[in-house]
Amino acid sequence: MSDVEPRLTTQTLKVLGVLMSGAQNEFSGADIARSTQLASGTLYPILLRLEAAGWAESHWESGDPHALGRPRRRFYRVTGIGASRARSALKEIKMLTLGALAWR
Repeated sequence: MSDVEPRLTTQTLKVLGVLMSGAQNEFSGADIARSTQLASGTLYPILLRLEAAGWAESHWESGDPHALGRPRRRFYRVTGIGASRARSALKEIKMLTLGALAWR
């Protein structure tokens, strides 16, 4: 796990939103790409940064690609620490946004 927190860009927040949606426990990269409409060149670096920070973890699908009839998929899920820090960051963003609106 890294001491560096991931940058919470709009794209990173989209990925975290999918991982924390509760629709299922884990998502393939393709599932996340479909949900976020992010290109692989944007999505996978975000997933790598989330994993390096300990906010997400992943594993390869078990099974032989020949038997599956397709390449194996990599599944991602948010960690407890990732969910906690993401919720805290979202609260902070919400407070900052509401504070900025109050000044208008």
